[in-house]
Amino acid sequence: MQNNNQLSANQKEELLGILKLRFEQNMNRHKGLDWIKVQDKLEANATKLWSLNEMEISGGEPDVVAYNKETDEFIFYDCAAESPKGRRSICYDNEALESRKENKPKNSAIAMAQTMNIEILTEEQYRELQQLGKFDAKTSSWIKTPEQIRKLGGALFCDWRYDTVFTYHNGAESYYAARGFRGSLKV
Repeated sequence: MQNNNQLSANQKEELLGILKLRFEQNMNRHKGLDWIKVQDKLEANATKLWSLNEMEISGGEPDVVAYNKETDEFIFYDCAAESPKGRRSICYDNEALESRKENKPKNSAIAMAQTMNIEILTEEQYRELQQLGKFDAKTSSWIKTPEQIRKLGGALFCDWRYDTVFTYHNGAESYYAARGFRGSLKV
């Protein structure tokens, strides 16, 4: 990783190759979209490319899942089969992290997402993702939690079991080896 959220020329070339291959191998996620247009947008926005690299190196396997005509933005989600390995064993947010007296995790989902300049998936986005494949069959992912739940100490997470998306709650300070978070990025 370079300073100022920029990739070196080699990193950029390598990442674009990975993203192009993933795009071509998963056309069901982005029917009717053209890789050249995606690549042009990426090459014009170095900070977004840096964020995608952060998603990639933490195990997220980002891919294009939609295009918003009104805003002229491509939307990427983490499409790894399971919650990204480099983002597991974390609590929900920094407030939860600070509340732990013992056995603190190394980070929180919200703080990691902010550092990567991405958004944590909402429940609606998580359900949209599950329409493109089956994700989190063995893991789970924190999702953006409504403020009224978070004020009471809780946080939400989802997974895929029994051919169904389940949304659960847990204390925001909890963390598990099989729970991470998935992100989204608009380019």
